[in-house]
Amino acid sequence: MNTLLVAGPYGFLVLSGTLHFVVDVVSQRLRGVRLPGPETTLYYGLNSGFSLGQVALGAVGLWLASRSPELLREAPMLLITALAGVGWLAMTFLFMEYREPKIAVSIFLALFVVSAVLGRR
Repeated sequence: MNTLLVAGPYGFLVLSGTLHFVVDVVSQRLRGVRLPGPETTLYYGLNSGFSLGQVALGAVGLWLASRSPELLREAPMLLITALAGVGWLAMTFLFMEYREPKIAVSIFLALFVVSAVLGRR
C-alpha cells in the first residue's frame, strides 16, 4: 500500500501528461485545426514541453517507486517534485486559457501533498 501511495501522483502525472499531449498536440495537428504560423508553433511548443515534462518526471517517479520507494520520501525528490508542480501550475495560469490543465496539475499537487504527508509517517 505504501508504494502505491508514493507511486500514485507520478502515475497520474504520466497519464495526464500523455492525454494532454494526445489531445492538445497530436489530435489538433492531425486534424489541421490550427493554421501554420508563429502562434501555432508557440502553441504546439508550449503544450509539448508542458505535457512531455510531466510524462518525464512521472516516469522517473514511477521508476524510482518500483526500485527504491524510500528515495521518493527524501527531501531532494520532494522539493524537485513540488517545484515542478508549482511551475506547471504557474504555466497554466500565465499561458493557457483553458481550465483542464489547471485542474490536472491541481489534482497532481493534491495527490503529491497527501502522499508526502502520509509517506513520512
